[in-house]
Amino acid sequence: MIAIAIDDEPIALDVVRSHAAKVPFVELTATFTNAFDALAYLQQNKVDLMFLDIKMPDISGIDFLNTLSNPPMVVFTTAYSEHAVKSFELDAIDYLLKPFSLSRFLKACNKAHELFNLRNKPVPDATPDFIFVKDGYEQVKVQLDDILFVEAAGNYTKLYLTANRSLSTRVTLADMQLLLPDKKFIRTHRAFIVAWDKIDKFDRAQININEHIIPIGAMYAQDLIVKKAW
Repeated sequence: MIAIAIDDEPIALDVVRSHAAKVPFVELTATFTNAFDALAYLQQNKVDLMFLDIKMPDISGIDFLNTLSNPPMVVFTTAYSEHAVKSFELDAIDYLLKPFSLSRFLKACNKAHELFNLRNKPVPDATPDFIFVKDGYEQVKVQLDDILFVEAAGNYTKLYLTANRSLSTRVTLADMQLLLPDKKFIRTHRAFIVAWDKIDKFDRAQININEHIIPIGAMYAQDLIVKKAW
């Protein structure tokens, strides 16, 4: 994975360089003490992973990430713990609290590598009728026809299945959306993806699937209109 690091403290960048040099699947190609220099680099170069400080003088790491239209995977690095919840709302891979050890750094890199492999796996010629999702240390086969809807749940994604079953997996909703075929599933909210053929009824505000009520987010309503769902 091609990675960069952004931190206004040179000593903190030295720590990232030292740790990254020991991780064989991470290539740290550039480091920056200025976020705007990093922005110029991102516009010209392919980057898979970004180690990003939160407390910086000109712009916070969170605000910087929000300016990127197609950001790489991000691991936040900070000496302050109060931003942890916000960072995961932005689909951050991990949140490293300074000073962090090599083992903790490696754990974050492993998470990023797992998602990197998921996003870059070859696309089969034919769309399968199932997916595999990670449950603990196992990969569990889930039939697409069994999925009612999918909900973001903190660091996990929860799949609601037929016969009152459910399954939680440590994958972001954005990455789960990559696994699910567009012809069968649609994202209706920042926290929900639903199966078209499982919808019982809906209006402009919500969807009913069995006893479940799923909200429709304003920014996703247009997708339903385009697909002539109304």
